[in-house]
Amino acid sequence: MARARSPVVTGWFREDDDGFRLLGTRCTACTAVFFPREDDFCRNPACAGTELAEVALSPRGRVWSYSDGRYRPPAPYVSDPGREWEPYTLVAVELEAERMIVLGQAAPGVTVADLAVGMEVEVVPGVLDEDEDHVRTTWHWRPVPDNGRSGPVPGREREKRS
Repeated sequence: MARARSPVVTGWFREDDDGFRLLGTRCTACTAVFFPREDDFCRNPACAGTELAEVALSPRGRVWSYSDGRYRPPAPYVSDPGREWEPYTLVAVELEAERMIVLGQAAPGVTVADLAVGMEVEVVPGVLDEDEDHVRTTWHWRPVPDNGRSGPVPGREREKRS
């Protein structure tokens, strides 16, 4: 039996025939783009716009900063204390067209040793959590294959997780 897949946050990303994309909103008055999306009013202090349109964000960007999480964060972060803690890598990515920084986890298998400021990365589908009935999906950042590396791209071997 197939497990139900659902996004961790509805409306923040989509996966279709055009690929996987983060979704933001653009103010129709000043053209400012927001992620996470804004659906009520323009967050630009110089704009009084209230009409926002959904927009797919650039699928690639450049590493602006990165770090690793080697400890379980304190409350209010929710995690299963019975499960062994697995370190993860956080990546802040600059999307040039949108002129914004988007934070996310690196794809499984990608560590801080695989990243460098300025490196090109791409957004890919990811899994945040799963159990026997559900898969909660999110996004991950993964180095683009043509970053001058030889050999496999970190995280590529695990991208097709259930």
